[in-house]
Amino acid sequence: MFSMSAVTYPVHVDARLDSEVSRWLWLLKWLLAIPHYVVLAFLWVAFVVLSVVAFFAILFTGRYPRAIFDFNVGVLRWQWRVSYYAYGALGTDRYPPFTLRDDPDYPAHLEVDYPQRLSRGLVLVKWWLLAIPHYLIVGLLVGGTGYYIGNADDRSHLAATGLIPLLAFVAGVVLLFTGRYPQPLFDFLLGLNRWVLRVAGYAALMTDTYPPFRLDQGGHEDGRGTLTLEPGPTSPAPPPPPAGPPPQSTVSRWTTRRIVSLLAGCVLVFVTLGLAVPGAALLVADQAARDHDGFLMSPEQSLRTTTYAITSAEQMQVDAPAEVTPAAFLGDLKITAVANDPTAVFIGIGPKAAVESYLAGVRHVTLVDLRDGEPVYRTTPGLAPTATPQSQNFWAASASGPGTQEVTWTPASGEWSALVMNADASRAVDVTVTAGAEVPALHWIVAVLLALAALSLAGAVVLIVVPLRGVSRMDVDR
Repeated sequence: MFSMSAVTYPVHVDARLDSEVSRWLWLLKWLLAIPHYVVLAFLWVAFVVLSVVAFFAILFTGRYPRAIFDFNVGVLRWQWRVSYYAYGALGTDRYPPFTLRDDPDYPAHLEVDYPQRLSRGLVLVKWWLLAIPHYLIVGLLVGGTGYYIGNADDRSHLAATGLIPLLAFVAGVVLLFTGRYPQPLFDFLLGLNRWVLRVAGYAALMTDTYPPFRLDQGGHEDGRGTLTLEPGPTSPAPPPPPAGPPPQSTVSRWTTRRIVSLLAGCVLVFVTLGLAVPGAALLVADQAARDHDGFLMSPEQSLRTTTYAITSAEQMQVDAPAEVTPAAFLGDLKITAVANDPTAVFIGIGPKAAVESYLAGVRHVTLVDLRDGEPVYRTTPGLAPTATPQSQNFWAASASGPGTQEVTWTPASGEWSALVMNADASRAVDVTVTAGAEVPALHWIVAVLLALAALSLAGAVVLIVVPLRGVSRMDVDR
């Protein structure tokens, strides 16, 4: 008689509860596990990068590259061992090994069945759209969800604790006072962790089989599609031939040198992004965001006050050598202003001391900040000015009249202030202003960023491809 047990999920999670777990060691495991957390931080960077590579490999070939598959399974296995040791289960006091391969002597194990073929269409949606229901459950299990507690004065955000770390803490407290780990709680925790790791394997594109909404509790899965034969009254079968050595997993071919090379390459991928993204953004700004005079201009900002003048809070101080002055990097500066009513407008840039002397005793505001696009002023009380601004002879650059007015100024040594008023020095200033600079150094900045990004990308490709080819070549040779 033949019988077949139910086929289990391709992600297999097993663990064995140690018979004697220390009462107090779990209080220090957060500290003891720090070396693993540091290594895992780099391993997960590589996991993400290689998963992107696997995504395109599956999309175009329908196959998950075996070398990448075994590396990523090794990362999940490493994470599971550390979680089992620490606050995912507290199921053992044995320190996790620093290896991607399975350790038969360690009480926690993870295996993923290698898929010979994967759907090229399903890879586009399964890791984000189809997995959303499971993501919601996993968020409750491991944490990461949150809630708000508010009062009359402010609103504070608090992160909610996941069910798995909460139950592991309960197990630790029970262990501390009784010296025993409750077996039912252990079985329940293993079921929750098994759920999370199944979703992780599915989201990491390792299988097309949808994770079941089923809590398989206990340290060991019940059956893996094994075939059971009940013996009948037949003659004894001949002895089986001697078994050969078990096939070597490609994980064991991931030597320390290859892993370090791969991690360095994956880190360089993120360095490349950190250089290329701002470089590309600056290139777009350099090509598309300049005005007709070649200035990079800020968005329009409306300034409005019932006083007589608006002055800048930050004085433009230039006291550096000529080769490192703002002019060397920014080039000429430009300010434009247009009145929001028929009144003629005046804008000027002058020495700080002279501007302050002109505004002495005059009611005016100082622009100190912009918050959510709204100007914030500091008001200085006073009376009306006794002279119009254009009658003063200290301006380094100025313009006045109806319509749009603009001034262009080359930064020079000293402390400078910008001033906006009605040309007739009347009360209530209502203007729209913009400011900008030539930024001649932007061409060099873009070139340097993109060149460094190209070098970083080349280094990343070499550091990633060489170990992958080495592992894959060993597979072919075998």
